[in-house]
Amino acid sequence: MDKQQAQTKIKQLTEALNQYNYEYHVLDKPSVEDAIYDQKMQELRKLEEAYPEFKYPDSPTQRVGGEPMEGFQKVEHRVPMLSLANAFNEQDIRDFVRRASQGTEEPISFVCELKIDGLAVSLTYEDGKFVRGATRGDGTTGEDITSNLRTIRSIPLTIREKETLEIRGEAFMPHKSFLALNEERKANGEEPFANPRNAAAGSLRQLDPKIAAKRNLDIFLYGVGEWANSNLTKHSERLERLKELGLKTNPEWRKCHSVEEVMEYVEYWTKERPHLHYEIDGIVIKVDDLRQQEELGYTAKSPRWAIAYKFPAEEAITKLIDIELSVGRTGVITPTAILNPVKVAGTTVQRASLHNEDLIREQDIRIGDTVVIKKAGDIIPKVVRAMVEERTGEEKEFHMPKDCPACGSELVRLEEEVALRCINPNCPAQLKEGLIHFVSRNAMNIDGLGEKVIAQLFQADLVKTIADIYRLEKAELLELERMGEKSVTNLLEAIEASKANSLERLLFGLGIRFVGAKAAKTLAMEFGTMEKLQQATYDDLLAINEIGEKMADSIVQYFQEQQVIELLDELRALGVNMTYLGAKPSEAAKTSPFNGKTVVLTGKMDIYTRTEAKELIESLGGNVTGSVSKKTDLVIAGEDAGSKLEKAEKLGIDVWNESQFQQAMENEGVES
Repeated sequence: MDKQQAQTKIKQLTEALNQYNYEYHVLDKPSVEDAIYDQKMQELRKLEEAYPEFKYPDSPTQRVGGEPMEGFQKVEHRVPMLSLANAFNEQDIRDFVRRASQGTEEPISFVCELKIDGLAVSLTYEDGKFVRGATRGDGTTGEDITSNLRTIRSIPLTIREKETLEIRGEAFMPHKSFLALNEERKANGEEPFANPRNAAAGSLRQLDPKIAAKRNLDIFLYGVGEWANSNLTKHSERLERLKELGLKTNPEWRKCHSVEEVMEYVEYWTKERPHLHYEIDGIVIKVDDLRQQEELGYTAKSPRWAIAYKFPAEEAITKLIDIELSVGRTGVITPTAILNPVKVAGTTVQRASLHNEDLIREQDIRIGDTVVIKKAGDIIPKVVRAMVEERTGEEKEFHMPKDCPACGSELVRLEEEVALRCINPNCPAQLKEGLIHFVSRNAMNIDGLGEKVIAQLFQADLVKTIADIYRLEKAELLELERMGEKSVTNLLEAIEASKANSLERLLFGLGIRFVGAKAAKTLAMEFGTMEKLQQATYDDLLAINEIGEKMADSIVQYFQEQQVIELLDELRALGVNMTYLGAKPSEAAKTSPFNGKTVVLTGKMDIYTRTEAKELIESLGGNVTGSVSKKTDLVIAGEDAGSKLEKAEKLGIDVWNESQFQQAMENEGVES
């Protein structure tokens, strides 16, 4: 094959494969078998290797991901990517329609679309070529994730006409891809993603595009930022035009001419959402006419011509078969409902929280009841109520036992507590849960020593106390099931490495009552060594700003226990570090805008994770709390901030967006 023939063949294969991609990933109507596609792709790869000068920018071989990046560049959106105001019920929707209708003189119609639960992105095409992709960020500035977006096969690298436009959409992970990814992560001993949205966002923020390429993401385009030379007058016309250009829009949108039609659409998809192959969390309702959109305008945060209706937490009905009791590491007895398997919000649920004995009694929940369950925050299943009208008379009332189900010790209810508690320090269930907590990510973070392995070691009598973890030997571990040479070596290395952790991790891992990760760090920074903390008095502890009476009392009592004194001596002898290794509050913190301030973080953040932002604020002398009150000095609001932002505005509290927070960090010499 000469050069001319090779160039012609590469052109033919590129065009054919791009068409096959469009049919498969956009139209969902493949026209060729996978084997034929693979054969042509292999042929194209070989020709491009032999004649790289003839490779086209939109070649399908370019979607495997390039070289890893050092970081994401910032991209300023020429037209802000504003978030939408929310509606939570029918009245909210009717109020929106009424306001929109009153804001313009001519009759008004709407476009209803499915609200995809993914990551908002913008795509820029110049002369028909995909040149840039970015995250929403704070709405004004996002991150350049072009390399990762190029790996999504439903995004065309060139569109059918030489148009210049910037469009908005939602990148997401289909259910099939999500399940496959989590299976792979479990097999590799990695933490599975909590939901498809987190998986999609995590994939697109990988610095190595090859990782994103393996995740099989998808996208729906739904809006326009800028569109040169467009004379379209309606949002519905834009959706049709985007489709004509080869861009993927969601086919389930509908034009509605009245609030009744809007409500019909909402009600239909509220019932039908479980049958989709991707996650949706609501319905977006937009005024169709673009001129009317301009008339209605914007508030500071969102357009007045669109609203996002959020689905209520999905409920399901099933049978409560039994109530199972578990003992936590602090001795609290928690009842859990065992259910006939039922699908709720896209997952099968067999267990649900009942919280405590008082709740069971108040709601008169019985074994054998038909119950309504829902996922709180679409994540944690809980029993909402018993359907008393469905009772047959065979249901059994539930009574909490008087003795611990794990060790048989008498259960007690401490003053001002709802929960029953086992106070036997040698209760095996508490010991096991304590070990699981000790090795967890926020504590000693020992890789390979998860809940199942701890249970296995506990059952084999290899560990009963924290100190036993540091006495484990290779020979005894190799005798256990599913413990090979490599996994045992890795586990022992991880255990050894954990000895060097800073004091705050050990303090948190010990599970002292009322002492969380934040308080553990405060104590470690204040006292510096375990020995000094052990000698601290109640008054010493109470003098620390963040330590209250209950916590101070709990810490003093803990370190007076003989078995605790012996445990710490053992850990010292085994080489576990007892010193704070982190930085003390710097002089810079004293002059920072956060010093002595109470800060609340709310909404979805893109530049920093919530944990990173919290640690940065605390390192600069701030105190991060979870709720807004009159004592709050500053609220940092990400995307979809919700009720905390509203409360802050009502109270007149200073509010920053994430971009302002980033700027403050840069002023303090902290790089994002």
